[in-house]
Amino acid sequence: MTETSKPETSEPEMNEAQSSEPMLDFTDAQFVGAMRRSMRNIAALGVVLAGLLTAFYGWRTGLMLLIGAAVSFTGVWEWRRLVAAINARLDSNQSSQSLGRTIFTFLLRLAMVGAVLYGSLRYLEGSVYALIAGLSLAMVMLTVEAFRIMKR
Repeated sequence: MTETSKPETSEPEMNEAQSSEPMLDFTDAQFVGAMRRSMRNIAALGVVLAGLLTAFYGWRTGLMLLIGAAVSFTGVWEWRRLVAAINARLDSNQSSQSLGRTIFTFLLRLAMVGAVLYGSLRYLEGSVYALIAGLSLAMVMLTVEAFRIMKR
């Protein structure tokens, strides 16, 4: 067999197909707006759900959901900062020291989240399902924002 049996696609055809996708025309401003809306929705939904769980199942379960929502909120906030720092670095608008500091705070937040989750599971004795629900808020709100952007 010869090597010419492979189908050939030229790069301009692939780029033309990609530019027609609405998700590829995503700007930094749209990204920041989507992340801010997600964080606002996580905070609002976390407080409302924690209040409901507190009323029906007790303060420990409500606090577990609030802890999960806080971890979700800080996760989205930290990812927004990390992406902004990487984009600024790619655009040569920021020094490498700022990117290093951002990565350090990202890793420090991960360690703190691990300690908070361990402490809440070990000592709070609330519902683990409430904690998981709070942790899932980030995924749910980011999915909602993705569908909102795709809808445009």
